Amino acid sequence: MKLVSYAGTSVGLVIDERVHRLDDLLAEHGWTRGESSAMRFLIAHWDALVPAIRAYRDEAPRPLAECRLDAPVPDPTKIIAAPVNYADHRVEMEVTSTVADLGVFLKAPSSLIGPGASIELPYHDRRFDQEGELALIIGRTASHVPPQQALDYVFGYTGLLDITMRGGEDRSTRKSFDTFTPMGPWIVTADEFGAPSNVSLVCAVSGGVRQEANTADLIWDVPKLVAYASTVMTLSPGDIITTGTPAGVGPIVAGDMIDLDLSGIGTLSVGVTTSRHATGSATRGAGNGPEPPPPTVLRRL
Repeated sequence: MKLVSYAGTSVGLVIDERVHRLDDLLAEHGWTRGESSAMRFLIAHWDALVPAIRAYRDEAPRPLAECRLDAPVPDPTKIIAAPVNYADHRVEMEVTSTVADLGVFLKAPSSLIGPGASIELPYHDRRFDQEGELALIIGRTASHVPPQQALDYVFGYTGLLDITMRGGEDRSTRKSFDTFTPMGPWIVTADEFGAPSNVSLVCAVSGGVRQEANTADLIWDVPKLVAYASTVMTLSPGDIITTGTPAGVGPIVAGDMIDLDLSGIGTLSVGVTTSRHATGSATRGAGNGPEPPPPTVLRRL
């Protein structure tokens, strides 16, 4: 199934390019507005809800094209990210460490935006790069899960852009500015998506392809990431784990459009603007940290 969050508070089931609103169905099962997002409630109560959702059809579904989509899970308790999880990205960044050395890091949930929104660049004197990734959503509470059972804890999959300010500041700072985590366009449930071990990824900026990869090349695959993260922190329904980016990261500027396409999911598209609060950088990290790769020649779509 494809599930969307839209219009600020609603959640829907996408069938044949139409959105079937599930809010009333969730309310019948105990969801109350303001406690958590409808999507996080749906995920946490999935086993009880799924028979009714499979049978449900809205009498007047809305065309998908008319719905303003939000980040599929707008309020996760955490976003967990994998640094340097593709060997080719390690090479382009000229670093020796990978996820196997570094573990994981956290991004602020407040950095999430949905499809069609815009990344807002906060400084006029720093470099910002796009990083296209496959992300997964945790379906039930997980702690110290063995890799062999890890996929049983995955609710579904979506696309995610891990926007990054280059420099020497901590990763969680450089990647947690408001708007720096576009996600979507929807969640494809794990039963429909299948194994996450052979997912193709193409990320283009203003029509030029920068990243092409397959999750078969991940250093730590999805089961390993879920299992490891669950030994560090308890994972809750709706938590997001993003799997890392391949080679091809590069600078983005105001006016760019970023399109991330993942097989089995679809395309996440967002724009890039300059924040109305943009200033010079408040920290001295510019020129420190790993040297970012030079801009590459883009292949046009």
